[in-house]
Amino acid sequence: MSEPQGKGPSDRFEVRVTADSHFAWVRTRLALERTMMAYLRTSVSLIGFGFAIVQFFEGLHDLPGARHVRFPDAAWYLGLGLISCGVAAAVFSLREYQWVIRYLWSGSFAAIAGMRPEGKNTPLFATAIVLVVIGTFAFFAVLLRLV
Repeated sequence: MSEPQGKGPSDRFEVRVTADSHFAWVRTRLALERTMMAYLRTSVSLIGFGFAIVQFFEGLHDLPGARHVRFPDAAWYLGLGLISCGVAAAVFSLREYQWVIRYLWSGSFAAIAGMRPEGKNTPLFATAIVLVVIGTFAFFAVLLRLV
């Protein structure tokens, strides 16, 4: 579905500057924040679980009387896969979050968005960046077998 010539995505709707439309915009923004937090919660779980799997099975090899494992690196690969999925989910959610924030502050939505034309940043974006850095560090720590 293509847009008419010369119209942006927010020009498709008639935006009325009323209290109802402003609070609808606020509810949409808060829903975006909740969605981003859900993405980050999932990313933290994937990164943490992948790291825990690697640590658990590395320690299992050192136990006295442990049997020989048929695929000794399977847990290492699984841990790397889970950590990389967690980092990828955080990166993709950051890009989606930025795109939707730009959309919500663009065009005729800016009249109902808020008091400042450039928008307001929340700590959620910084938290997501820190999570990506920690996840990347965990990935390379496991990859290079530093832990």
